[in-house]
Amino acid sequence: QVHLVESGGGSVQPGGSLRLSCAASGNIFSGYVMGWYRRIPGKERELVATITSAGRTYYAMSVKGRFTISRDGPSNSIYLEMNNLGPEDTAVYYCNYFQGSINSWGQGTHVTVSS
Repeated sequence: QVHLVESGGGSVQPGGSLRLSCAASGNIFSGYVMGWYRRIPGKERELVATITSAGRTYYAMSVKGRFTISRDGPSNSIYLEMNNLGPEDTAVYYCNYFQGSINSWGQGTHVTVSS
């Protein structure tokens, strides 16, 4: 089992920035993929960005160039730096850990972009 705790959500004006954090604990081994997903109101949950234990990253087209995913190996944490936020980024953001048969989700953190 892997337990995930997110933090860093909040409200920001358009054009602003936020940084999300996700701390993982439990049975963590190399070879994982961790990432951020979001559920925009009225839509299905969608992938935002992922990072592997080797540091490879992937971004959804909608956030490429604005968001940066990173990780801190020793603390088993990942981060999402979000810049130039727009109202379309308003969503609940979820941290995910995937490895083999383990697919764990955090509780979600709200991000609201509004003037």
